[in-house]
Amino acid sequence: MNILHNKMTTQELANCVGMANQTINRWIREQHWVTEPIPGVKGGRARLIHITPEVQQFLSSTPKLRHLSLSLQVADSDGAYGRKGNDPVWRKIQDVLLMMTPEEQLRLQVLLAREGLSGFLTRLNIAEDKA
Repeated sequence: MNILHNKMTTQELANCVGMANQTINRWIREQHWVTEPIPGVKGGRARLIHITPEVQQFLSSTPKLRHLSLSLQVADSDGAYGRKGNDPVWRKIQDVLLMMTPEEQLRLQVLLAREGLSGFLTRLNIAEDKA
């Protein structure tokens, strides 16, 4: 199942609907979709697309994507969940978890319960060095 977040990068939306980045950028211009700059990315070219009802309607009315209309689901409003919903890292983690099989999710749950956050980060080789 494809998940449309409230705000997505061009790459995220392109991956979600199976189109090229250039196609998404063209749709942004032609359809006048609302976008905002991604904080911390210089040059102003990296943008977040607001996935409004108009964007959803356009995607579901596109001949190539019409078959996806039933499988596209919009994530809950991130306002209820605080700041993390807008964080690109948090969204990427959610996407990875959604792609995992139930067995993989269970193994991850057991690993986290056994090792905790610091053990998990050590296994990923991204733990802070306490030198």
